[in-house]
Amino acid sequence: MKIERTASAHWTGGLKDGKGAISTKSGALNSYPYGFASRFEGIAGTNPEELIGAAHAGCFTMALSLILGEAGLTAERLDTTAAVTLESVDGGFAITAINLKLIAKVPGTDEAAFNDLANKAKAGCPVSKALAAVPITLEVSFG
Repeated sequence: MKIERTASAHWTGGLKDGKGAISTKSGALNSYPYGFASRFEGIAGTNPEELIGAAHAGCFTMALSLILGEAGLTAERLDTTAAVTLESVDGGFAITAINLKLIAKVPGTDEAAFNDLANKAKAGCPVSKALAAVPITLEVSFG
């Protein structure tokens, strides 16, 4: 099976004064604004790192749900946050880390067994695989 998803970006102007808009074929984003100020100055709008974080949190959480199901478990609660770190390195910018923070409540398992399953999901989710060049950490709050 092969699945292809599409998204697009439109940009006008220079780096600092320019404006961009991101869209997805699904319509989840439709000309959603992004630009230098939203990426580097905390102004409203999105940025590529935030979108990577959303994709990674969603992918990891779905992968964990699959792995739990294979183990005969069903989550009562899985809440994942992905913090994507962008830093200036060697005269440019790079994503230098991604930290997944998971709050989970899964009846029928203990914390050690759950952590093993969560780490399996972190390693196996397609977005984690795509971002393999970046150190990815996982913090779990279980209970």
